[in-house]
Amino acid sequence: MTTRRDTPPPRTGSSETEVLRGFLDYLRTSIAAKVDGAPEPQVRTAAVGSGTNLLGLINHLTFVERAIFLGDTVSDWPATFHAAPGDSVAEVVARYRQAVAAANEVLDRCTDPSAPVPRPAGRAPSVRWALTHMIEETGRHAGHADILRELIDGTTGR
Repeated sequence: MTTRRDTPPPRTGSSETEVLRGFLDYLRTSIAAKVDGAPEPQVRTAAVGSGTNLLGLINHLTFVERAIFLGDTVSDWPATFHAAPGDSVAEVVARYRQAVAAANEVLDRCTDPSAPVPRPAGRAPSVRWALTHMIEETGRHAGHADILRELIDGTTGR
């Protein structure tokens, strides 16, 4: 069994946006770390009856980041929970990190948490709502990833 040391919650600035972004980035880093060293094919194999798998969670969060902050449209949300068979762990994690970087570029331009997320099309939620939703979404799936990784090889921690 491999045990990683837990990383404490982030120290952030004092503004609302700094606190929300700090916690979101903390969760983003935590979930991406869950696939580090996870063996194939277990990283993409469902360990629970719902079909949830570790790599699929990262893939799904990539789509959520892009939908919330970049305005991408997703026509089949359930399909986002599965990475393509030919996708390597490195490719899926790289796409997630690219989506996070693009989302952060958008957020860097946001100074008012009450203002809508500046995305190209459609109605946009407020920055406050988007950040809070992404914290909830990423935190929820990070918890799933904790359990799945422990089932795979006993690895725990953030």
